[in-house]
Amino acid sequence: MNIKKISTQPFNDQKPGTSGLRKKVKVFQQPNYLENFVQSFFDTLSVPQHAVLVVGGDGRYHNRQAIQTIIQMAAANGFARVIVGQSGILSTPAASHMIRKYKTFGGMVLSASHNQGGIDGDFGIKYNIGNGGPAPEKITDAVFAKSQIISEYRIADLPEVDIDTLGEFKLGEGDDAFIVQVIDAVKDYADLMQDLFDFPAIHQLLVDGFEMKFDAMHAVTGPYAKEIFVNRLAAPVESLMNCEPSEDFGGGHPDPNLTYAEDLVKIMFAGENALDFGAASDGDGDRNMILGQNFFVTPSDSLAVLAANATLVPAYANGIAGVARSMPTSGAVDRVAQKLNVPCFETPTGWKFFGNLMDAGKVTLCGEESFGTSSSHVREKDGLWAVLFWLNIIAVKKMGVEAIMKAHWLEYGRNVYSRHDYESIPTDAANGVIAHIKSQFDTLPGQKFGSYTVKVCDDFSYHDPIDGSVSSNQGIRILFTDGSRIVFRLSGTGTEGATLRVYLEAFEPDSAKHHLDAQVALAEMIQIALQISQLVDRTGRTAPTVIT
Repeated sequence: MNIKKISTQPFNDQKPGTSGLRKKVKVFQQPNYLENFVQSFFDTLSVPQHAVLVVGGDGRYHNRQAIQTIIQMAAANGFARVIVGQSGILSTPAASHMIRKYKTFGGMVLSASHNQGGIDGDFGIKYNIGNGGPAPEKITDAVFAKSQIISEYRIADLPEVDIDTLGEFKLGEGDDAFIVQVIDAVKDYADLMQDLFDFPAIHQLLVDGFEMKFDAMHAVTGPYAKEIFVNRLAAPVESLMNCEPSEDFGGGHPDPNLTYAEDLVKIMFAGENALDFGAASDGDGDRNMILGQNFFVTPSDSLAVLAANATLVPAYANGIAGVARSMPTSGAVDRVAQKLNVPCFETPTGWKFFGNLMDAGKVTLCGEESFGTSSSHVREKDGLWAVLFWLNIIAVKKMGVEAIMKAHWLEYGRNVYSRHDYESIPTDAANGVIAHIKSQFDTLPGQKFGSYTVKVCDDFSYHDPIDGSVSSNQGIRILFTDGSRIVFRLSGTGTEGATLRVYLEAFEPDSAKHHLDAQVALAEMIQIALQISQLVDRTGRTAPTVIT
């Protein structure tokens, strides 16, 4: 094997965010840009002998080229084998499952998740460690430090590997051979789902006239949805939409929310003609949106319902060890945990924070308000898993989505919740909003705003109970005396400008008010958030880009 050492210069913008490194495609296409970042990981990780690497992505533009580069660099850096999803397609939860199933050293996941694709869109890369979860901050910080002093990378002079054909590509002989193995990752993942859920019950639901629609948004879950819903559960082909993966996601925005999944929303909010159940997933398959007939389930409520009904699913029939949620996620699941007498953990945003808790056996289910839910079966968010969980509950309870949700509120009360996203704000303006709110930390407590009185405000900090690490500056919380709250946070998942997220939550115990639209119920709190933050004056934005 001819291994080349290529001289290079550092790039100053390769600090990973909450989900790896995300930039515009054209940034990644710069000479040495991807190579520098990959080499920085390999140097930081100290690759052991006979190590195996999983590689795949969501099929977006530049996915195939990046896979070939990573294969060549893995060969040059001591890996013995690279496992690739067929055609380079590998959902993020499926990648986590493969790492765990085949006990590999880790994996390179190529995705910018819910961000737009195409030649003018976004690209991303992150490393998942041996437990299947995203690399923790201590690793990503070390990788960034390495990227700032890198002077060369190593790459093998290999022919392009056929990643469309199942089988093995072998270079060399004996113990020193390097192998690229192309596998059917869809089958592996579908087998796992069949082990977790009551497929016979879901099958019966789907053949008894229950009408559903799953929208893959021209992203990675299309092949998985076909295998699970059509081939294994006998759902009609018409139950699926946009299931052909596309390098630019069909020109759409693969983010499963009420704004970007517009076609599905129209189907599900068609009055008397609405279907029984609707769901969508995102670019890399780790997010989900759940809809009933003319009814939207917030991700926070979804997590709470899954926790409350977990024993209806075979995999969790004996109960759950605990639950975890990100700090901006509503406290709905906290109430379920209290009734179940299991622990509930509040963590920063970023799935990697759940990994330690799951590895230690402290939690079984976890979720984020950003349309991510999952369990200890993998170490990532899992969109299709959440969809199957809901279908399993519906099949057993024989109730529709809205009926299940309203029965839950009747038992636990409703945490009325909404998130307002202001996307692509000039970074200076977004930072100015956060700085202005922080400047009021000493004066806000005790102030009365309409019906609400501020109790305390802070910048959330998390002390990991497993490894003792501390994560500071994770989002501004304004907590009111009645338990309501407003959270402000700058997102780390965008590639252009800044995304300012405003989270609003109020607890409503009165069942007579559970039917109210969240924007109506939270109208006063929305105005308080704008008043405290001076968001309109400081950014020029008079309305959010996305409301969920």
